[in-house]
Amino acid sequence: MANNTLGHVPDLLRIATAGSVDDGKSTLVGRLLYDTKSVLADQIDAVTRASVDRGLAGPDLSLLVDGLRAEREQGITIDVAYRYFATPARSFVLADTPGHVQYTRNTVSGASTAQLVMLLVDARNGVVSQTRRHAAVMALLGVPQLVLAVNKIDLVEDAATVFAEISDEFRSLTRTLGWSDEQVTAIPVSALHGDNIATRSQNTPFYDGPTLIEHLETVPNGTDAGSAASGSDRSEVGLRFPVQYVIRPRTPEYPDYRGYAGQIAAGRVSVGDEVVVSPSGVRTTVTQIDTADGQLATAHTGRSVTLLLADDVDISRGDLIASAVDAPEPIQQFSATVCWLADKPLRPGARLLLKHGTKTTQAIVGTLDVLFDEQNLALTDAPDSLELNHIGRITVQTAEPIPADDYQVNRESGSFLLIDPQGGNTLAAGLVGDALASLHLQELV
Repeated sequence: MANNTLGHVPDLLRIATAGSVDDGKSTLVGRLLYDTKSVLADQIDAVTRASVDRGLAGPDLSLLVDGLRAEREQGITIDVAYRYFATPARSFVLADTPGHVQYTRNTVSGASTAQLVMLLVDARNGVVSQTRRHAAVMALLGVPQLVLAVNKIDLVEDAATVFAEISDEFRSLTRTLGWSDEQVTAIPVSALHGDNIATRSQNTPFYDGPTLIEHLETVPNGTDAGSAASGSDRSEVGLRFPVQYVIRPRTPEYPDYRGYAGQIAAGRVSVGDEVVVSPSGVRTTVTQIDTADGQLATAHTGRSVTLLLADDVDISRGDLIASAVDAPEPIQQFSATVCWLADKPLRPGARLLLKHGTKTTQAIVGTLDVLFDEQNLALTDAPDSLELNHIGRITVQTAEPIPADDYQVNRESGSFLLIDPQGGNTLAAGLVGDALASLHLQELV
């Protein structure tokens, strides 16, 4: 008998940090780990010893995240560091991303699956160019929730006025980029001293909102929240199941077993559901849902499962099993918004590899249509190239059809990577469709 209790993923919030260098991101993450008692005593002892060696009076909590020696020596974070912590109300996966402009690609990677991004600003500096760049990237990625953490609030005079001015400027920016005020929360904090992280600070009497942890515990987890740019309800998207592996044990116990393994990227699936296999278009029915813990009657987004189907269908890695109600049409030529992540510029005619879900195919970049100026929130037509960290709209043609949704309909099935066919390096993060159109920006001639 199917076990219905295994189908739901525990309440989990995927979060990421972003901000400029020295805004205190790693210290904030270390504070979250420390205040939620998510680090062991020997880790705290090691951090304390390292801090004393640096001549500090107390433990430098940023060292709980900056584990690489190169990062410690430079005092910066140069890679995405993933950390896990929990409170009684919720579990969290957190990506601490770098602040340097040249590592924007790491920020894109860390935020691509985030349901909430904590964007830090130094209260002494306010909203800077990197803040605007990161906010623009988050809007294009469709991050449902933002937290503006105005850090080092203890280092400014008239903190109330400074906090109000920074919050107003940031809200003006996020409204232009498509967020509603309900999706953006500003909190004055001191990561170093713990103000408004786990407990409300007496040093900010002008602020009467939640602490950072209180907000993280109660914010919608993104599965029922619209994206920033589109406002679409992602919970309405049907099943999207990229096939990762075909399982055929060929044993006496299972002589005819044929299962399709992978992780549910969106939607849900139940035994008896009619599904479509893309790109072939063949329709069939789900007869069984297997997991390592037993069979399920229903499985939801994020669950790794093996699906068994009623018909003997030709399915291989890279195919998509989707809901028959709203299965995406396979496409080979389309417009896309990309963030270029390589030192070598992108030019029309480039021959690359495109990875969508579990499928990789050859692709040619056609035209470069628009360049996005994230500082002035404007668009320039027909650029000659896209340079490192540039965001633009391009056209792409693939050798094989891909079953992709528009990114604003579904983040998982609407995203892709462009890859160097020689070295295998990731060159760009791409969004199917014209995500820039949702920002209502001014065209520049």
